Amino acid sequence: MYLRHTTIRKNGKAHTYWRLVRSVRHGSKVRQETVAYLGELDPAGRVRAKALKDSILGSVPEADLFEEAEAPVAAAVNLRKVHLERPRRFGDVWLGWTLWRALGLEEVLSEWIPEGREEVSWASMAAILVIARLCEPSSELHIAEDWYRRTALEDLLGIVPEKINDDRLYRALDELLPHKEGLEKHLKEKLGEMFGLKYDLMLYDVTSTYFEGEAKGIGLAQRGHSRDQRPDCKQVCIALVVSREGMPLGYELFAGNRVDVTTVEEIVEAMEKKYGKAERVWVMDRGMTSEENLEFLRERQTKYLVGTPKSHLKRFEQQILAEDWEKVRDGLEVKRCASPDGQETFILCRSEDRKTKEKAMHDRFVRRIEEGLQSLGRRLERARKREDRGKVERQVGRLLGRNSRGAGAFRIVFEDVPERGSGLRLRWEKNATWSEWASRSEGCYLLRSNIPDWSAEELWRTYIQLTQAEAAFRIHKSDLSIRPIWHQKEDRVRAHIFVCFLGYVLWKMLEQWQSRAGLGNSPRTILEELGRIQSADIVLPLMDGREVKIRCVVRPERAQAILLQRLGLDLPDRVQLPAGLPKM
Repeated sequence: MYLRHTTIRKNGKAHTYWRLVRSVRHGSKVRQETVAYLGELDPAGRVRAKALKDSILGSVPEADLFEEAEAPVAAAVNLRKVHLERPRRFGDVWLGWTLWRALGLEEVLSEWIPEGREEVSWASMAAILVIARLCEPSSELHIAEDWYRRTALEDLLGIVPEKINDDRLYRALDELLPHKEGLEKHLKEKLGEMFGLKYDLMLYDVTSTYFEGEAKGIGLAQRGHSRDQRPDCKQVCIALVVSREGMPLGYELFAGNRVDVTTVEEIVEAMEKKYGKAERVWVMDRGMTSEENLEFLRERQTKYLVGTPKSHLKRFEQQILAEDWEKVRDGLEVKRCASPDGQETFILCRSEDRKTKEKAMHDRFVRRIEEGLQSLGRRLERARKREDRGKVERQVGRLLGRNSRGAGAFRIVFEDVPERGSGLRLRWEKNATWSEWASRSEGCYLLRSNIPDWSAEELWRTYIQLTQAEAAFRIHKSDLSIRPIWHQKEDRVRAHIFVCFLGYVLWKMLEQWQSRAGLGNSPRTILEELGRIQSADIVLPLMDGREVKIRCVVRPERAQAILLQRLGLDLPDRVQLPAGLPKM
C-alpha cells in the first residue's frame, strides 16, 4: 500500500489531495485500487481525527505498559554486537486490544467472573480468544502453540506464552458462555452511546454453518438445507438480529434441520424479553413469511416489513401492466398497492438489473431442458428394446428438478407406440402462457407491510437494509472463519459461535470508526496493514559485559502513519519490559 496525490489549483492556491492505494492482482494483470481518500493532510485534519477518537474511545484506561521518557543515561555500548530479538506482530493486536477495552469488556468480565484459583484471569483469556478471532481466526490449539507467541499480547496483557495452552482456552470458553445475554445488552448500550445509533429497525435473517466430524451428542447438529453447499455435513442454524447499520443486537441457535419460517416467534419473543417492546420495525426476507407469523406479529401490535413469495405476484398482474410506477432511481421503480382488507400495504418493485438477471436465468434453464428433451427423444427413437415408462418419466422429472425455474415453460407428453423399439414417443411443446407471464414478471418482486404512513420509496429503502444482515453472515464466514465447527461438545459449539459474535462486534466498531474517519469500510485492510507494524527487543551489549534490552515498537511507514493519524491513534515508542530484565 502506498500514497498517491493530486494537486488542484483553486483561486491561485494549490491544494494537494492524498489517497491510499494498493496493488491487487486480477489474473495476469495488476490493478490499483483506492483504499481511502484522505483529503488534505493538514493540522486541522489531525485535530478532527483526535476528536473522533476521543468520542469513540472516551477515556480508555492505559495500563502501565508503555515507558515514559526518562532522563538520558550514558553507557558504553559494543556496537558490533548490537542485535534485535523477538520481533512480533504489534499493530493489529494493539488495535484489537484498544477496541476491547473501549467497549468496557475487560472491566465487565472481571466483575462478572469472580477470581478463583486460576493463574490467569478469565477476562484476559476471553480477550485473547476474541482478539485472535478478529486478527487471525484459528483454532484454540493454534492460538496456544503458535499465534499468541508471535504477537505482542504478552506485553499488552502481561501474560507469558507458557501460560497460554489449549486447555486453558477451552475452559475460558466455558466461563464466557454463561454471560452471553448480559454481554449482548451491555454491547447494545455501549455501541449506541459511541455512535449515536438508533434501534428502530430489527433486521432478521438465518444462516447455517457446518460441522467437521460426526458431532455425536450435539442436539443442534442436524442435517438440513445447507447454505454452505455441504449437505453431507451436519449443521447448526444461526438466527441473527442486527440494526440498520449492521450492528449486532443478538442471536439465537437452532437445530440444523429447523425451517426458517418456524423461528420467527421465538426470536421476536427473545429480543422483546431483552430489550422491551419499543416502537420497532421487524424486517425479514420471504423465507420467514407465513400467514401464521404475520398474524402473530399483528396480535402483538408489532410493525413489520417482509418479502413475499414470488407466487404472490400473480395477484397483482394488472398493477404490473399499468403505467403508474414511481421511479426511485435509475433502473428501479416501485408502486404501492393496498390489500383488500386495508390492514396491509403491498409494494411492487421492478428492477432492470434484476430483470436482466432473471431473464438470463430463465433462458439458461429453458435451453437446458430443451436440450435434455431433444436428447431423450432421440434416444427413444433409436432404442431397439422396450423402455420402462416409469424410469423415463423419472428421468424427465430429474431434468425438470435440476432446472426448476424453467420447468413451467414446457408441456410434456409420453405416447405409447407399440411398433417402436422403445414403445414410447416423447412429445413436448412450449407453454406460451408461462413464457408471457415470465416476461412480464421478470425483475419484479413484492414486499408486504402493516406500516400505514410510509411511502413506497421509504418502505423499499428500509427493506434494502436487510443486506446488512446478509453482510454480517458473510463477515462471520469469510473474515471471522466461523466455519467449519470442530468442537464436539454442545456448550463448546455455543461458546465458539459466541466468540465469533464478539469478534464481529469489534469488526463493526472498527468499521464504523474508519468510515467516520473517511477510510472506507474495510476493517480487514486496516488490520492487515497495521499487522505489519512489529515490536522487537533491541539488545545493547555494554562494554562491561552486561546487556541492556529495550522493547520498542517499529516506526510505522508513511501510509501506516496516515492511517493511524486519521483514526486519531498514537503508537507507543517503547513497551515496558517484564520485571527482572535490565533496561536503559
